[in-house]
Amino acid sequence: MKFCPMCKSDLFKKPVDGKNRLCCTNTDCGYVFWNNPTPVLAALVEHEDKIIMARNSAWPEGIFSVITGFLEKGESPETGIIREVEEELGLTGSSAELIGVYAFDKLNQIIIAYHVKAEGDIVLNEELAEIKKVDKNRLKGWSFGTGLAVADWVKKHYPK
Repeated sequence: MKFCPMCKSDLFKKPVDGKNRLCCTNTDCGYVFWNNPTPVLAALVEHEDKIIMARNSAWPEGIFSVITGFLEKGESPETGIIREVEEELGLTGSSAELIGVYAFDKLNQIIIAYHVKAEGDIVLNEELAEIKKVDKNRLKGWSFGTGLAVADWVKKHYPK
């Protein structure tokens, strides 16, 4: 970013709250680019006693994850994740239980993850190429992003 989104003046780096941040050169404007993380919602969707894993249309074959989407202005995370499940899978969510909140620095995101129980017939939207259903006791997490939420859910429900 080179220009202030508020007044169109140049931006420059200066220390603010102990970090170098982009600030507007126009002292009357006072804009600071905080670069705060974006809230992302994630759903570990349970349907017909299995967990749905999905492959985004933009991903290579064999790569699957949970359902994700962005929190929209004015909605609660619980409402947002139920909306995402309906939009992406065509399913009606009957509950949303918080798994946890996870920093995903690579994409500057905060992931708010839920276990969502859902009903209905699966109808994929254009974002998804395919899904697979995994037995809950065979589910495994991974070491970054939404995989941390999957791992936490597995630990809680299937402790070894």
